[in-house]
Amino acid sequence: MPQDRPSMPPVRLHSDAELARDALATTLLSRAVRLARWAGAETRVGAGGELVEEQLSAAAGQIGLEQDDEGRAYASEAWRAAVDAGLVAVHDPADDAPDDAYGTVTPGENLPLLTSGGPQDILAIWLEVLEAAHSDAIAPLLDDISDVIGEDGEIDYAALDWDPEGEAEFLDGVLGNLYLLTVTDGGAGNDPVPLPALAASMIVPDDMGEPTDDVLEQVSTAMVRLDDQFRLLESVGLVDFRPVDEDLMAEVGADAAAPGEPVDEEDVSRYGLVRLTPLGLYGVRARMLEAGLDVPAVGDLAAKGADVLLDGLAHYPESAARAETELWLDRHEPAAAARELLAAARGADEGAPLRRLRCQLALTLIGPEGEPEVRAVLDDAELGGLARVWLAERRAADVPPPSEAMIFWLSVDTIAAQLDAGGELAELQGLVQDLVGQHSGFFDAVWRVDHPATAEVLEAIGRLHPDRRIAKEARRAAFRAKSRTPRGA
Repeated sequence: MPQDRPSMPPVRLHSDAELARDALATTLLSRAVRLARWAGAETRVGAGGELVEEQLSAAAGQIGLEQDDEGRAYASEAWRAAVDAGLVAVHDPADDAPDDAYGTVTPGENLPLLTSGGPQDILAIWLEVLEAAHSDAIAPLLDDISDVIGEDGEIDYAALDWDPEGEAEFLDGVLGNLYLLTVTDGGAGNDPVPLPALAASMIVPDDMGEPTDDVLEQVSTAMVRLDDQFRLLESVGLVDFRPVDEDLMAEVGADAAAPGEPVDEEDVSRYGLVRLTPLGLYGVRARMLEAGLDVPAVGDLAAKGADVLLDGLAHYPESAARAETELWLDRHEPAAAARELLAAARGADEGAPLRRLRCQLALTLIGPEGEPEVRAVLDDAELGGLARVWLAERRAADVPPPSEAMIFWLSVDTIAAQLDAGGELAELQGLVQDLVGQHSGFFDAVWRVDHPATAEVLEAIGRLHPDRRIAKEARRAAFRAKSRTPRGA
């Protein structure tokens, strides 16, 4: 019963207002804003929009840094972010200006939005700054730029053996793995991830047992590169990062363990630790959405119809499904919500059993106001079973007992839903054993059940049930269900 599943589990994001406050407080954006407000009629830029060398020291002082090489480098980085984020607008020299004239700058159209715009405006500006930081992070490391300057005075990137697409793909893959660890139930969550583990996740094949020396060397090289990249991405607020211990590399090759090999728990932090910030989750998700991935967030379905809600929740983890459902219910009156959910749960398509399971879970969050709507479907062939379950759980009076046909139909529907949900093997086996064990003559009755998934469910019981005799009965019943004359034939 396959359905299209999102590429990533749903993420719970902080509110736009909280994220916007975080964005304004980041080192790179705050420096870029200060430089944008400092720039004026006397500010001069080069052909690429960069601050002229003579002004870098003053720019460093404006953002509270020493006017040395390091401070000037940070000022240059912040200025590029200001240009890329539209906080300053760069203008070429006038047509009648001398050939060696510099360009000028004026306030950019996005600068006023930092005070007059809303959270979404600020986050859009921050995303531009993130894009600039990402570009810087994948840029080649130039120890001696004179070696790669061509005859035309431009950098000869071919001489660098630099693959910008490959570099971007690797870094985005690392960020994607970090995102997945953070949002997956049972994943790392708020715990920092060791840098070697992230590097290994991109390099070591899944089916490799003991990594070879060559693979370990690749992991070590990648780890060093990521150390530089995460230092930069921390400045834009994407990650919290503990860099690699500077003394570590001197020890590696002597007595210390090489990256990728097991290390003591107390030593692992020396290899670098990283985690996404709440703002980082927002930023990585935005980049993945831009790349065309399906990256849901809790709250995406809150304003949708009940049919979209139940289909969208199909493969959400339970905690995220509950949070999304609560947001949806906040927008609806209880009785109307129950009516819409029950209507959306109907159907004979492949996704219907899981919709009904999600509907049943949603109904548990609705109070007694929903009871009339639930009672209205007691005689419905598809919904009568779950209606009785809801009423029984609320200890409602006058709940009619289900017919035997309804009991077996609900059993098939429940197993079909759990199969589609892709639950744990042990849980599925437990469910199968419980349902089969509750009813004598289960297989004699079930193969006749008029449910689209009957044969598939019986085949699954044959695979999952630990009792070989019962498993054989299930497979025989599945064959009989497949051989049954279809309705309308």
